[in-house]
Amino acid sequence: MKKTVKLSSALLALTFGLTACSSGNSDQGADQKKTNKGDSSDKKVTIVYARGQDSTKATEKVIEAFEKAHPNIKVEFREMPADTGKQHDSYVTMLNAQSAEIDVMDLDVVWPAEFAQAGYTLPLDRFIDNDGIDLSKYNQGALAAGNFNGKQWALPKFIDAGMLFYRTDLVPQDKVPKTWDELLAMAKQLKGTGGTKFGYLMQAKQYEGLVCNAVEFIASYGGKIVDENNNVVINSPEAIKGLKKMVEIVKSDAVPSNITTFTEPESHTAFIEGQSPFIRNWPYQYALANDQTQSKIVGKVGVAPLPAGDKGSAATLGGWMTAINKYSKHPKEAWEFVKFMTGPEGQKISAIYGGLAPTLPELYKDADVLKANPFFGEQGFVNALNAAVPRPVVPNYPEVSEIIQINVSKALAGELTVEQAAANMEKEIKAALNK
Repeated sequence: MKKTVKLSSALLALTFGLTACSSGNSDQGADQKKTNKGDSSDKKVTIVYARGQDSTKATEKVIEAFEKAHPNIKVEFREMPADTGKQHDSYVTMLNAQSAEIDVMDLDVVWPAEFAQAGYTLPLDRFIDNDGIDLSKYNQGALAAGNFNGKQWALPKFIDAGMLFYRTDLVPQDKVPKTWDELLAMAKQLKGTGGTKFGYLMQAKQYEGLVCNAVEFIASYGGKIVDENNNVVINSPEAIKGLKKMVEIVKSDAVPSNITTFTEPESHTAFIEGQSPFIRNWPYQYALANDQTQSKIVGKVGVAPLPAGDKGSAATLGGWMTAINKYSKHPKEAWEFVKFMTGPEGQKISAIYGGLAPTLPELYKDADVLKANPFFGEQGFVNALNAAVPRPVVPNYPEVSEIIQINVSKALAGELTVEQAAANMEKEIKAALNK
């Protein structure tokens, strides 16, 4: 187990290249006054926590445990859209208006720098220092995703990487497909067996999840969208080959005919209802598939790295962080919830009830976490993390993401050839980065 923790921690620290480096615009004095004003221990305070749809019991359990430990603070959960793009836009609309209607919010790992620069979030450094939070205990790569201009604007809640989940009653461990071609062949072969309706499930709707899937196909064939020197390299033979494989799978009869409407909820629901032998999803899929209250495939799920292209397996590195709305009227209480949720107790609850991979390496040695998520200790899980690659690391990521979404969607729909889509993305991303 120590080897597993060491491998996961080292890899994720290396691959989480999302640190930002331009100035924010917060008024520290004003923020401190606001913090002091919000500090109250003798009255009941209600804070609002916003995050995307949670199909597990994790959020409910975390809030329950927090309120038990902090009887003067009530947490109201506000469910945001499951579509991360719509979630992002909802936050931006709200925060542009300097709204205080939410206090704590979960952010995709590609958002903290943008939100900090826009002045939407409160720097956490004073809280961290005052409470003696040891940041060295976090995965440093995950932690860096919330650091901007030398300040910590968000704390890492969990780590994600795309993985292949499969039905162990239909797919023997030694027969798990190693390449995309093997997956497609086996998905077609198994479609209809064991009560299944499909052979493979993924996320192909025009939203952020589509970018994650596209990055995996592109990288597995040796391509990139933007390289480490900020050069746009999407229009390359390798990237084009990866996208062609993605188009081939999406247009095949192995996937649902309406796969281009599938986000995480649609795909994971079909999988736990026993409709497919394979799914590409995030680590939470394991806990959901073993939830006896809603899954028909409990105890029949294995995990492996995503299939390889010419250059090996690749998984989009993701995860979520938690931040405080700069306009919150209860920043001290909001911090208490952030501290709890991203600390050992909160992350342990999220791992046990939500299948979320912790950003505190010590929890990979926790017996309760491993009992709930035995695959955290499996080589397949470690190998899947070892295949992780970041999405384009650019300052205006949402704009770049939209360009990718639109053009890849058109290629999947047959409105553009892959070559045309790649040429369009090269031109449009270059223009966006040179603004």
